[in-house]
Amino acid sequence: MPKVSVEDLAQRRQDILEGARRCFTEFGYGGATVARLEAATGKSRGAIFHHFGSKEGLFLALAEEDSRQMAELTEESGLVEVMRDLIANPDQHAWLGTRLEVVRRLRTDAEFRQQWFQHQEHLDHAVRERLSASAEAGALRSDIPPESLRLLLELLLDGLITRIATGQPTDGVSDVLDRVEASVRSR
Repeated sequence: MPKVSVEDLAQRRQDILEGARRCFTEFGYGGATVARLEAATGKSRGAIFHHFGSKEGLFLALAEEDSRQMAELTEESGLVEVMRDLIANPDQHAWLGTRLEVVRRLRTDAEFRQQWFQHQEHLDHAVRERLSASAEAGALRSDIPPESLRLLLELLLDGLITRIATGQPTDGVSDVLDRVEASVRSR
């Protein structure tokens, strides 16, 4: 039996992620059956489960990948830029349409909730670090605690994700983001 290189395994994993993203986008978490995931990824269930263990593991891997990308952008430019990216590139984030299923599972499945929040820690840490650095540099209002600003921005992000996930228009959201950004900056 021929050995598969590390590069080939990494490419297979990435192919599975890309296909799964399309499948979750089209059918939602519940509708993304193993058979549909096989069709979308072009890989067998054995290959999918080898890399991710389960459908939930695959979904959480996508969540972790997106959280990591959002965290990198947040560290570079701030959480408002993450939101601008969501608006500018909705096709790259279309799988977030499964967010409603995630929220349901967060309410009803303690094990899923624990795993989800572990994956979200990348983004949470980046937001806190960015806000702390901005506060220390005097770029944020000093009359509002950074933790309150973090909560404001995260609530706005959750609302934006829900808006995108439910297919509502995002016209005018950039203007709202401009106003929010101006309201949290030092004067």
